[in-house]
Amino acid sequence: MNRFKLIFGASLIVVILFLGISAPILPIAPPDVADMAGELKGPSPQHPFGQDEEGRDVLSRVLYGARLSLGVGFATVLLSMAIGSLIGLFAGYFGGRIDEAFVFVGDIFLAFPSILLIIALAAFVRPSVWNIIFVLSVVGWVSYARIVRGQVLGLKQVEYVQAAQTMGFPNLRILVRHIFPNVLGPVIVNATLSLAGVIIAESTLSFLGLGVPAGTASWGSMLDAGVAYLLIAPHLSIVPGLAIMLSVLGFNFLGDGLRDWYDVRD
Repeated sequence: MNRFKLIFGASLIVVILFLGISAPILPIAPPDVADMAGELKGPSPQHPFGQDEEGRDVLSRVLYGARLSLGVGFATVLLSMAIGSLIGLFAGYFGGRIDEAFVFVGDIFLAFPSILLIIALAAFVRPSVWNIIFVLSVVGWVSYARIVRGQVLGLKQVEYVQAAQTMGFPNLRILVRHIFPNVLGPVIVNATLSLAGVIIAESTLSFLGLGVPAGTASWGSMLDAGVAYLLIAPHLSIVPGLAIMLSVLGFNFLGDGLRDWYDVRD
């Protein structure tokens, strides 16, 4: 079962990534070309997933939306992981006031529901892809810092770390060579699972009009536009909804599989 989750999740994500990256060279219509004669038409041989309220190809917009959602997801996770891991390493290793400051700031972030905090921050910035990444990273770094800090607190007590300290090795060398490689597993698992949450958060912001600029191909904005035509053209909401569901499912299966993999004891 563990291997199935890992393989299934990885395969699903690889397929979505491939389709998103290959969108510009696939034989599909451009995502922003309108055709008012095809307004709200259902699936057809020329448009397998139908057309939207402006006659644009839904398949094309979903694939270009995958490029945006996955791009935002990976960029946010990498930035959050870098910031959170660095703070967690120093807070856990050095302790003292650095650790106390992190715990205080982390508790403030955790006092608010993350999605409400994200929406509140996004309301104060101009809708753009980079601003979305910034807002999601501001909220997302805390989980990585808490995981790394907890791991470091335990690793400080192991013999090889104490031996390195006794031999006078620089703290930076101990952190980079002896501690960080041993916390990388949990960080990777958290990053994989966090990607699912980031995709949902980005789609939520775009659905509310706080994400990407108007007209940009995005799963959340497509869902928002499809709500008004749910009874007469359900494909406008069903297709991007399925894309979000499959992406989140893939990352959740991949994250669960990696977590079980790292938890294996010989």
